[in-house]
Amino acid sequence: MRRGWKMALSGGLRCCRRVLSWVPVLVIVLVVLWSYYAYVFELCLVIYLIFYHAIFVFFTWTYWKSIFTLPQQPNQKFHLSYTDKERYENEERPEVQKQMLVDMAKKLPVYTRTGSGAVRFCDRCHLIKPDRCHHCSVCAMCVLKMDHHCPWVNNCIGFSNYKFFLQFLAYSVLYCLYIATTVFSYFIKYWRGELPGVRSKFHVLFLLFVACMFFVSLVILFGYHCWLVSRNKTTLEAFCTPVFMSGPEKNGFNLGFVKNIQQVFGDNKKFWLIPIGSSPGDGHSFPMRSMNESQNPLLANEEPWEENEDDNRDYPEGSSSLAVETET
Repeated sequence: MRRGWKMALSGGLRCCRRVLSWVPVLVIVLVVLWSYYAYVFELCLVIYLIFYHAIFVFFTWTYWKSIFTLPQQPNQKFHLSYTDKERYENEERPEVQKQMLVDMAKKLPVYTRTGSGAVRFCDRCHLIKPDRCHHCSVCAMCVLKMDHHCPWVNNCIGFSNYKFFLQFLAYSVLYCLYIATTVFSYFIKYWRGELPGVRSKFHVLFLLFVACMFFVSLVILFGYHCWLVSRNKTTLEAFCTPVFMSGPEKNGFNLGFVKNIQQVFGDNKKFWLIPIGSSPGDGHSFPMRSMNESQNPLLANEEPWEENEDDNRDYPEGSSSLAVETET
């Protein structure tokens, strides 16, 4: 009976956590809906409404895609078979377990390793992790090319939706900037006492304050992710250097500026601004700098980009102030 009570309590806590995880999303939705009402119906800035609605459509479209595009998980060939799983779990010698994973990984396109040089294995999902794949403790699954878990979209950002997340940040910055610049003239009128109506005064003040506040935080976050894209890094890789079979290499996936952008947005520039999936590949394997250099000797003589000293340090998980990291 006590066991049943504990299971019921655990289930209730999980249910509460799932409900509460939508609170940040609800806050954003309410703020956006209020900003739409205040801008369109209270201020009635007719001249600006065409451009406003164009930005608003792309802003809400990318936000929707960031929330509801499910994280992509490794396919079945990376999972241990029933027989291999039983052999692995029944084996008590760590060195034999390690060798078993090495033998299994030989059949897979896996080139990254743990800090100790072992094959990256998830003991929760019972699979060999593809390159750049990590386990998200919030989503309780392994996510391909995991970047971070974002509470503001209540979703894990990875291979399947990183493009949408970047577009959401870009259109959010544009949305806040557009509101702030177009409302500023009304703020001047309010300051001079030329703006009639108490309600209009409230909406002008609050619109300008909220737009500026979100703009500052979003432009920092967007700038940080632009830097990551230019280096072809994820947030996790920026704080913990990937380890390859040859050793740690912080620029292991850096293919050059243009190719790095294409790794997220694809080759067709027509789709770069539209929230439609265009990232190349399947998320299980990625081109690496070392392979590019072997195919193109000119890259081997290329001067590496300058990095900050901070890039040489391995940061503990959750140390980023810009994103919530939950990788294990």
